[in-house]
Amino acid sequence: MKLFKNLLNISLTTLLFLGISTSLFAQIGVGVAPIEGAELMLDGSKEMLLEKWQYWEGPRFSAQAPIKWMEFKDPVDGGKAISSNDPAAAGGKYGAADIVTKKEYRDFRAHVEFLVNNEGGNSGVYLQNRYEIQILDGDYGLHGMAAVINEHLPKEEAYNGVGKWNAYDIVFKAARFENGKLTEKARVTIYFNGKKIHEDVSIQQVWGGPNSGIDGGNDGGKGITDRPGGLKLQAEGHDVFYRNIWIKPLNLDGKTTDF
Repeated sequence: MKLFKNLLNISLTTLLFLGISTSLFAQIGVGVAPIEGAELMLDGSKEMLLEKWQYWEGPRFSAQAPIKWMEFKDPVDGGKAISSNDPAAAGGKYGAADIVTKKEYRDFRAHVEFLVNNEGGNSGVYLQNRYEIQILDGDYGLHGMAAVINEHLPKEEAYNGVGKWNAYDIVFKAARFENGKLTEKARVTIYFNGKKIHEDVSIQQVWGGPNSGIDGGNDGGKGITDRPGGLKLQAEGHDVFYRNIWIKPLNLDGKTTDF
């Protein structure tokens, strides 16, 4: 361990000597603390959930405030975790009780930790309340675990399995517009449990119709508008637990999402 620390210190000193910012080297994987400039959005407590999140009141919304997602004891580490199993979404009624950050974003770096508590557990992480990164136990297709839904398969299977914590580390670049016209599709790079599974891939549209997120009802999901959106978590009647979610706004003008 001492040797490792010494090597790490040498490496960081070398990077600084060469003028390379150590902030370029992202913290990824389960349990990492927020990077510099990031805001912790969910620590697993109901208190922070109510402070920083709200229901998304889309076309199928049928829940009642305050948010009914419950706080549970973390089944692995004994801390706190929030379950997506809102009663209003029973039977897989997505859009009925989804939650979204009160803050909205364009480009950002995000970290999301989740645990699927039962086989077949289903939820989803929506970038800008538009583009879904799927959470679905037991499925690795285009509609399955870690897919940029209906568009990009993960490069490899990195899921830790039921009852274990997993982490998505995401850099997202919003769609670009000039004079109100779409000139560049949204793009994303994702690490799953420390493994790069999507590298600067483009996202063509919002899938799932108007019940899935903003712009979903525009031109079959292809009518993306130039407005920011929050990070959304999907309720589908399953115990998918969340904790340690943090977000840092970025400016990726002229840059890729790769990190």
